Formats: sequence, C-alpha cells, structure tokens
Amino acid sequence: MVDRPVALVTGANKGLGKETARQLLERGMTVVMGSRDPERGIAAAGELRAGGAAVPVQLDVTDSASVEAVADRLRRDHGRLDVLVNNAGTVVDRLAADTTALEMRHTYEVNVFGVVTVIHAMLPLLRASAAPRIVNVSSTTASLGLTSGGTDFGGDAGRRIAYSSSKTALNMLTVQYAHAFAKDPDLSRIKINAATPGYTATDLTGHRGSRTVEEGARIIVELATLADGPTGGFFNDQGHVPW
Repeated sequence: MVDRPVALVTGANKGLGKETARQLLERGMTVVMGSRDPERGIAAAGELRAGGAAVPVQLDVTDSASVEAVADRLRRDHGRLDVLVNNAGTVVDRLAADTTALEMRHTYEVNVFGVVTVIHAMLPLLRASAAPRIVNVSSTTASLGLTSGGTDFGGDAGRRIAYSSSKTALNMLTVQYAHAFAKDPDLSRIKINAATPGYTATDLTGHRGSRTVEEGARIIVELATLADGPTGGFFNDQGHVPW
C-alpha cells in the first residue's frame, strides 16, 4: 500500500479550503478536511469523490478540545502530519469607526488564536514528518506597506479593520514561528509561509472577488507541496508580497 502524504486543511467544507483539499488530493495526498459543521464536512468530502483519501472531521479552531481530538485521530491513524493548511477564517463587515472590541476579539479568536491552537496541537505530528509544511492563509489586505500606500484591494477597505489587522498579526506569527523552528533541530525541517489567494470569490467576500477559488488555492498548494524553498515568507502566485 502506498504511504500517501497526510494533510490537514481547516475550514475545508467550502470555498478556498475545499478547493485546496481538492488540489492536494490530486497530488496524491490523504486530506483530512476540518469543518465546524460535521454534516457539511461529510457532504464536502463526498463531493470531491476521492474515496477514503478525503477524510471529514469535526474541527472548531476556537475549541481546544476539538483540535486535540483531531490531533489524537491523526496520531492513531497516521502517526504524523505532513501538511497543515490553516485556512479557517472569519470576517466582520463593518466600518472601522463602528467596529467593537467584541467583534475584534471574535475575529482574532478564529484568525489568530485559532491558528496558534492548531499549530501547537499538531507540532508533535509535524515533527514525525520527513518534510513538514505549514501554510497560513493570509490576505493581501494584511500588507502594511500596500495598505499605507493606498492600494485598492477590491471591495470596501474601510470595512475590514478586524479582518485585515488579524491577518497582519497572522503574518507576524508566520515569521516568529519560522525563526523559532530554525533554531530547534527537531523542528528545522518545517517550512512555514503565509499565502494570500487574492480577491477571491467566496462566501467571505460575498462572492464579489475577481479570482476563482481554483486560482486562489494555487499559491496555497504550491507552498504546501514545496520540495525545497523559502520559509517565513508572504507570497501570492506572482511571488513575494510586501509586508
């Protein structure tokens, strides 16, 4: 039996997460598809028609018990994790002046603290991989340089204070993890990068994005399947994105 690489994609029941899972399946991986709603996760895995290679699991990144349960299952079934894609995310569509601290906290709970929870739980499994990869799904709107320079990202930039700032924080997590891993012999094999899919037509953008999910997932999958290459970077499918 072929020992397929094992990937975990959070928020995989729709949009970019589901498309990322599909493309990783095409590359011969077993993909564990995390979804808060187990019924939607089962339906999404069934739609990919990948047989036993698409494995739906209930996963809420804001619930440490849920995350640990998935880690335990991966340990029992595979003994390792080769690819982790932190895709689960949320957005508050509200003018900056009207956004509350409560809304900010909820956004950060998913987009930032959820990523830390998942990475922490999965590190023992990633250690067991010969070539572990982590991809944090970020946003072009997270770029301080582009934002301060007045770049038009599409949509209403004035309504993204919680989302964009949380993704900026996610970029810093990516850099800090990369530095920490490089200093630890047991973790130095891990390559971790932030990927921005661009303005993609998903539920998160109200399907107003100019890019398809197939286009958006391209850089995520590229970074998830690096044979060799960078770590601690921020990329779209054209190359480096300014911090």
